[in-house]
Amino acid sequence: MEIYKEFSFEAAHRLPNVPEGHKCARLHGHSFQVRLVVAGPVGEHSGWVMDFGDIKKAFKPVWERLDHHYLNEIPGLENPTSENIAAWIWQELKPQLPELARIEIRETCTSGCIYSGE
Repeated sequence: MEIYKEFSFEAAHRLPNVPEGHKCARLHGHSFQVRLVVAGPVGEHSGWVMDFGDIKKAFKPVWERLDHHYLNEIPGLENPTSENIAAWIWQELKPQLPELARIEIRETCTSGCIYSGE
């Protein structure tokens, strides 16, 4: 069974490795959407995979490092593409949330990525 919890954060970034003249090389911001998917068996007694509050609690310290920050200044996010943000969140969150199965990042209404770990 899979469950998910969604979060959002506001952040600025620029992409330093895009071709010269690319609009994303300039400083800009997004309202990022994050979906954390957790997988596991449904508890016989609890009737759930995990308490959604436990997902929120695990993600809170990561969210606080991202929300209203300049992503390029965060160690490991010097090139903060959606793909790199997803992998960075995975690395930060997986030790606290071993049931984490997938991370989905949306940086616009129509663009994003899905990451399922190494």
